[in-house]
Amino acid sequence: MLSFFANLFGYLLNFLYNLIQNYGLAIILFSIVVKIVLLPISIKQQKTMKKTAKIQEQLKVLQVKYKNNPEALQKETFDLYKRENMSPFGGCLSAIIQIILLFSVFYLVRCPLTYMKKVDPTIIEKYTNEINENSENRDAYPEISIIREKSAEDEAVYINMEFFGLDLSSIPSKDFSDWKTYVIPVLYVISTFVSMKFTASMQDNKKKEKKEEKEEPDELDIMNQTNKNMTYMMPIIAISISLIAPLGLALYWLTNNILMILERLLLNKVVREKEEEANA
Repeated sequence: MLSFFANLFGYLLNFLYNLIQNYGLAIILFSIVVKIVLLPISIKQQKTMKKTAKIQEQLKVLQVKYKNNPEALQKETFDLYKRENMSPFGGCLSAIIQIILLFSVFYLVRCPLTYMKKVDPTIIEKYTNEINENSENRDAYPEISIIREKSAEDEAVYINMEFFGLDLSSIPSKDFSDWKTYVIPVLYVISTFVSMKFTASMQDNKKKEKKEEKEEPDELDIMNQTNKNMTYMMPIIAISISLIAPLGLALYWLTNNILMILERLLLNKVVREKEEEANA
C-alpha cells in the first residue's frame, strides 16, 4: 500500500521538478500542495477538537453516574457522540494519514528513480550491481548512490540535488565529517520543538479558560488521547529517521512543520472568530 502512495506522490513530485528543475524547491512545493489538499481534513479536525472540548463536562457526568457500570457508560458515551454528530475515533483519521504520509514520502525520497523519475528497473538494477561490486557493504540507499555516481554519464538517472549549497542526496549518518549535512535535520528538530511548544501552549490556554470559569479540569477523551500520543510519537520517529535518510526527507518534514504551525495559527483564528460571531 505504501508503495502505491509513494508512486502516486512521485507523479506530483516529478511534475513539480520538471517545472523548476530543482529537487529541493520541488519538495517544498510538493509539501505545500499536499498541505492544501489535506486542508479540509485539518479544518474538520480543528472544529471537532473545539466541539469535543464543549462536551467534556457531559462525559464527566456520565463517568461519575455509571462508574460501576462500564457497559452502560460505553452506551451512553456513544449516544452522546451520536447526538452531537461526532465520532469518538475522529482523531484516528488524522493519525492514519500522518503515518501514511510519513512512510510513503520516506519510500519516495529513498527511491526517487523508481517512484519519481520512473526509471526502467533494469537500468536501476544494472547500476546497483555495478556499485555493489565496488563496495564492501550493501548500500541502504542504492538509488541515491546511483544519482551521485552515475548522473554524469547517464541523463536518465540525473536529478539536481543542489539546494542552496546543500546536497540533498547526503545522509547525515554516512557523512559525519560534513557539518552541512546536519543543517536541515537541526532546523527540523528546532521546528519540531516549536510545534510541540505551540500545541502545549494552546492546551494550557484552554485549561486557564476553564479555571477562570471555575470548572474542573477536563479529562481527555479517546480522540484527544490519540492526538496527544501522536504529538510525541511522530516527532521521535521522524527525527530518528531523518538522521539515517537522505536530506530530501528532512527538508520535506521541515517544510511540513513550518506549514503546520502556520496552519494552526490561521485555523485557530478563523474558528475563534466564527465562535465569537455565533455567540454575539
